[in-house]
Amino acid sequence: MNLSVLLGKELREQWRTYRLLGMALAFVAFAGLLSPIVAKVTPELLKNLPTGTGQTITIELPEPTAVDAIAQYLKNLTQTGIIVLILVAMGTVAQERERGTVVTVLSKPVSRLSFLMAKFIALTLTLAASLVLATLACWTYTVVLFGPFDAGVFVRASLLSALYLWVFLAVTFLCSTLTRGPIAAGGLSIGIYALVSLLGIVPRIKPYVPAALIEGATRLALGESADAGRAIATSLIAVLACLILAHWTFEKREL
Repeated sequence: MNLSVLLGKELREQWRTYRLLGMALAFVAFAGLLSPIVAKVTPELLKNLPTGTGQTITIELPEPTAVDAIAQYLKNLTQTGIIVLILVAMGTVAQERERGTVVTVLSKPVSRLSFLMAKFIALTLTLAASLVLATLACWTYTVVLFGPFDAGVFVRASLLSALYLWVFLAVTFLCSTLTRGPIAAGGLSIGIYALVSLLGIVPRIKPYVPAALIEGATRLALGESADAGRAIATSLIAVLACLILAHWTFEKREL
């Protein structure tokens, strides 16, 4: 059984289990559509805040722009998007090991490497499809609410955010091979995400961690240079390292 056959099987499973549909809907709703709306109405909502004493506090905010919509989009992707991503990916290998179905698959002429790669590629395609739909939705709604905006800038910013999410997809995939249950894989993934986020606070480390990708995407929206080369290189190395470690662990571990 070659990789293409396994990949087709995984993609069908992504569809049958509603993982593809669930991730796509969550990304489109919470990042693609909600972000421009939040950027548009936030200044109005904060204009007059009640204090509970019958008085109000007036907060003057500048008129929202398309840049605010993109910033909100990136924020939603790195918060809600990460949670959705971990929920979808945490059971990829761990759940099959927990149920014992991995033994059935590997009893056929299937290498463990092909088994893992088919799953990771299917997850990557699911993430890519969800991001494309969310980006299209956000850009369209941003144009409707704020007027024309450079689609090229939007695409480049989205590519940086896609790499950010891909890193944590690889991390979650690795955690799914290290543990015997999806809950443990999800908890370990969240812990690593929190640790990496904290490392982004350290000035000397900040340019190399995935958070620098989102900062670079925001700079692109502002018309500045992204300056994310080091973070891009580190992120690609991290993805490769996660895949190598996942394969090494899966080869050594008894099923």
